[in-house]
Amino acid sequence: MASKCIALPGPPHLSLNPNSLKSSTRRHTSLSWTRTLAATNFSSSSSYPHVQLQQNPLLPIVKCTAAQATATTANLAPGTPVRPTSILVVGATGTLGRQIVRRALDEGYDVRCLVRPRPAPADFLRDWGATVVNADLSKPETIPATLVGIHTVIDCATGRPEEPIKRVDWEGKVALIQCAKAMGIQKYVFYSIHNCDKHPEVPLMEIKNCTEKFLKDSGLPHITIRLCGFMQGLIGQYAVPILEEQSVWGTDAPTRIAYMDTQDTARLTFIALRNENITGKLLTFAGPRAWTTQEVIALCERLGGQDANVTTVPVAVLKFTRQLTRLFEWTNDVADRLAFSEVLSSDTVFSVPMTETYELLGVDPKDIVTLEKYLQDYFTNILKKLKDLKAQSKQTDIFLSLA
Repeated sequence: MASKCIALPGPPHLSLNPNSLKSSTRRHTSLSWTRTLAATNFSSSSSYPHVQLQQNPLLPIVKCTAAQATATTANLAPGTPVRPTSILVVGATGTLGRQIVRRALDEGYDVRCLVRPRPAPADFLRDWGATVVNADLSKPETIPATLVGIHTVIDCATGRPEEPIKRVDWEGKVALIQCAKAMGIQKYVFYSIHNCDKHPEVPLMEIKNCTEKFLKDSGLPHITIRLCGFMQGLIGQYAVPILEEQSVWGTDAPTRIAYMDTQDTARLTFIALRNENITGKLLTFAGPRAWTTQEVIALCERLGGQDANVTTVPVAVLKFTRQLTRLFEWTNDVADRLAFSEVLSSDTVFSVPMTETYELLGVDPKDIVTLEKYLQDYFTNILKKLKDLKAQSKQTDIFLSLA
């Protein structure tokens, strides 16, 4: 009998503080959760706790019980031990997820990728040598089958821009953690956001903070890794528009972010995964230096050899837009994502000293890619390709004129 996670009707178990709600006439105006987890033991004789968002009491409870998972876990013990090299990567097609998959395969892990059904199959993951299974965190009944025979779960998943933040990043993660506990997963790696505990006004950051606490209270052996920002995201945001002479959108915010190459993030993750002394710890990964938006644009201009057409959007405009979109039910999700404007205007530095982390992991800081090096390699390669294309184009023109 296969194990199942079932959705039961009724109010869910991390609750919203009613005092944090700014209006009772909307579905929600604040997503500031306060933890009210019951002191439930995650033992084989008890059901796993529910999760409640008091802002929406009609949300289903996701409940996964040990009894429901008994058949599957019994097949794995003790005559059929799970190999420590068997890992499940959740969110494997994302910016970080694909680098986790590549690194895991290079280091000899047996990699299974949980991927939502999609029109374009994730064939590149299969081509690399990974096994792809279709499941959806927003459909808890699809999760248990993906965990059979798995030792470690690496959770890189996040919701798509067009869907409500809570659907995957909260409700889906709770279901995944509950099922992982029920089925005896031996290690769980969760990626969070730096300073998420300091910005309850930002829905995604508060969700990450609550998920950290939920994972810790679950009793699962785990590693939580907070991230500051990815260098890869700067290519589409700044580098490509500058090369194509398109507008570059920026803000006047003083916020500084220590971007890290996702390949370095993946490498440090597996070093931490193999170090048993790190289990249960909270780590933060940050790049060598924190950059403002203006500094990143200036660097891209210098490396690209041309000026950027910069359109600066004042943070005050973003904050006003957020307030405006909160007036309408169908724009709530937009408002949630614009909530980062609150962080941008707070002069926050998304960075931490990495000396102790490097020592703990046995990593040489010189091996961490700097943003200058990353962007220089990108511009060098892309400009060389553009030069080659122009040379080929001129050669074709000559042949055509001779013909």
